[in-house]
Amino acid sequence: MVRGLVILIFFTLISNYFQLILLSFVLEKLVLGAAVAIAITFQSQLRHFLEKLGRGEFRALFQQSKRSVDQSDNVIDEIVDAVKELSQNRKGALIIIETVGSIDEQDFSVPGVFLDAEVSKELLQTIFQTTTLLHDGAVFIRGSRLISAGVILPLSDRTASRQLGTRHRAAMGVTERMGNCICVVVSEETGSISLAERGILNRPLTSSKLKELLSAKLSSIVEREVAGSNLSRWSRKIGSILPKLFPRLFKKSSFNSQDKK
Repeated sequence: MVRGLVILIFFTLISNYFQLILLSFVLEKLVLGAAVAIAITFQSQLRHFLEKLGRGEFRALFQQSKRSVDQSDNVIDEIVDAVKELSQNRKGALIIIETVGSIDEQDFSVPGVFLDAEVSKELLQTIFQTTTLLHDGAVFIRGSRLISAGVILPLSDRTASRQLGTRHRAAMGVTERMGNCICVVVSEETGSISLAERGILNRPLTSSKLKELLSAKLSSIVEREVAGSNLSRWSRKIGSILPKLFPRLFKKSSFNSQDKK
C-alpha cells in the first residue's frame, strides 16, 4: 500500500510538471483517498504510534521493528506451551487472538476484566484453573499483551456436532462475526485442541500443528508491523531521491518564486 501511494505521488509530480490539469486533479484526489485508506487499514498501528509519540517514547518507535519478530515468536511459544499443559490436564480454555486491524471489546457479549498483562504460559494456566473466577470466559490477546479475561462471546447459530461444547460454539460465533481474529479452544472433556477461523473449526490438533498454524497466521501481521515501523525510513529515502529524479522540476519552482519576487 505504501508503494502504491508513492507511485501515485510520483505520477502526480509528473503531471504537475507537464501542467496536465485534469490528470493532476484526478491523481491528487486518488492520493488523498489512498492516504485515508491506509489510515483506516492500519488504524490500530497508527493508534499505538500516536500513543508512543504522545508519551515521548521516540526511541521505541525505531526499535519496534527489531523486536516484533522475536516478540511474535515468544507469544506463540507461550500460548502453545500453555495450551499443551491445559490439554494434558483436561482444563478447558478459550483464547481469542487479534489478527488484522483492531477489535472493539464492546462487540463481545461481556468485555470481561481488563488486565493488560504480558502473555505468559503461567498466567494463561492460572486463569483457566477451575478454582479461579475467570476460567469460564475467554482471554483476549492483542500483540504481546493479554488485554482481558473472563470475556463472554456470542454463540454460533450453526448446527454443530453434539461433541462440541459451549467453548467451541463461542469460538465459531466470534470468528463468524469478526474476521480479524482467531480462537484457540481446549476441550474440558477430551482435552482436544481446536483452532477456529471465520466460523470454521480445525480439529483435532497437536501442539506442534497448532504452533505451525499460529506462526503462519501471525507472520503476515509481523510483516505489516515491520513495514509500518520502517515507514519513516521510506519517507527519508523518498525525500532524498526525489530532488535527484526531478532536478528540473525543483529548479523551475525556485525560478518561478524568484520571478514573482
